[in-house]
Amino acid sequence: MTTSSRPDLSDIHHGDWVDRRLPGAWRPFTRLARLDRPVGIWLTLFPCWAALVQASHGFPDLRQLAVFSLGALLMRSAGSTVNDIADRKFDGHVERTRFRPLASGEIGTLPAFLFLTVELALAASLLFFLTPYARLVAVCVLPLVFLYPLCKRFTHWPQAVLGAAFNWGMLMAWAELSGHIPAGALLMWAGAVAWQIGYDTVYAYVDRADDTRLGLKSTAILFGRHGKACIGFFYALTVAAWSLGGWLTDMSLPYAGGILVIAAHLAWQTWRIDLARPEVNFRLFLANILTGALLTGAALAGTW
Repeated sequence: MTTSSRPDLSDIHHGDWVDRRLPGAWRPFTRLARLDRPVGIWLTLFPCWAALVQASHGFPDLRQLAVFSLGALLMRSAGSTVNDIADRKFDGHVERTRFRPLASGEIGTLPAFLFLTVELALAASLLFFLTPYARLVAVCVLPLVFLYPLCKRFTHWPQAVLGAAFNWGMLMAWAELSGHIPAGALLMWAGAVAWQIGYDTVYAYVDRADDTRLGLKSTAILFGRHGKACIGFFYALTVAAWSLGGWLTDMSLPYAGGILVIAAHLAWQTWRIDLARPEVNFRLFLANILTGALLTGAALAGTW
């Protein structure tokens, strides 16, 4: 006789290092900033690092690397806080998000807003280390950060808005190091947006049933049973944009080898997608950390 149990899809796991090691007052804010779920940090950092490498055509200056890494961490955390504030009335009804601090009532809205203010102030302090043009480019991302959490109420494409905001550091890197944003850099950014639409749609299939019941929208709901083909299409756009973008940014031949590895990895992901198994899709979402690492590696190889 065999038994089966429904997989736990919650993104909050009680008893983890946050509960074991941090004071009680710190825990909800750590979870608001997603420090207990660093996958989003890596997915933000790797494209930014790749752009820094391409813009400097070699290993970037350590000061620039530190500023952009901290900026990616802080803005990703701030974006997560904005998202939880906006979705606090929905998250409690979604299996994956029901234990988030605002949804569960662990903290109130006012402390969350105060925490967001601190996050944005810390991120703003990093602007002093950038050139005026890079500061201007940085400020332009703020509307996207605040728009994204509302998108699922009126469009099936919140993943596109998130992708534009998540990968904005790529444009900032070129603005900082080159003083302009060339066509190749825009193509690399567009490729990252397409990549995020792909992998975030995989993630959205985890919530598809709950989102449909709540009247929310996502690419997973839009694509429906055609999700596998649509995700594969966006992954193909990613490879095409990164290939042409790399050529326009003067990447050498080893970069092409790195892109071939990325293409194979994304093809494997597409082949493995199972729209009826959220736990499989969640693991494939996590596999994109490797995609980001491969992009950074390809950029480094392309400077040889």
